Amino acid sequence: MREGDLTEFYSLLGRLGSPRRLFGATGRDGWPTHGVYFFFEDGELRADGTPRVVRVGTHGLAITSRTRLWQRLAQHRGTLKGGGNHRASIFRRHVGTALISRDHPPGPLLDAWTGARRLPEWAAAESAIEREVSDHIGRMPFRWLSVPTGADGTSLRGAIERNSIALLSNLRGAPDRPSRTWLGHHALSDKVRASGLWNVNHVDEDYDPAFLESFRALADG
Repeated sequence: MREGDLTEFYSLLGRLGSPRRLFGATGRDGWPTHGVYFFFEDGELRADGTPRVVRVGTHGLAITSRTRLWQRLAQHRGTLKGGGNHRASIFRRHVGTALISRDHPPGPLLDAWTGARRLPEWAAAESAIEREVSDHIGRMPFRWLSVPTGADGTSLRGAIERNSIALLSNLRGAPDRPSRTWLGHHALSDKVRASGLWNVNHVDEDYDPAFLESFRALADG
């Protein structure tokens, strides 16, 4: 069943149009107000040679939240000059830990990066990592599904995000494994490494195949 559902999932993603990259993207590019996004990564392929999803995310799940899709994407992208704030983006945090673990000696830089606040003595080093993270995420293709909020403040964004992650996770039996050179192998989080995704929430959960019906209706809407 999972392989059939994965085939359906990727077929639906293909209906969402050509992927974009965050490099050069701005808030004036016609984004829907609300949605779920799906990142790919160069060199990360499914068994059939097509790109595999490596990150699923959304925004504004609280009824009181006013966060829009572009605002969340912009947090992941960082500034147009290459900076960013990984303490406002868990995606940036994970990518940063992988870059540090791969390219730097273990120890204080990783501790500083994962700390709750920036330490003045590590500000310059953190800024350099932020630029590397912006470069890496900015080059990652992504698609998005418009998922509006209802008049009562509820939406399907959380369900689509949660079930997509659970469907794609290697921890739950998904067959599409990361390449040997995938940056995520160096991530600090064991859930990132084991799931093959830049996600930690929902990677060890079961999925409900019924979510694909909602996905299909929104993709065709």
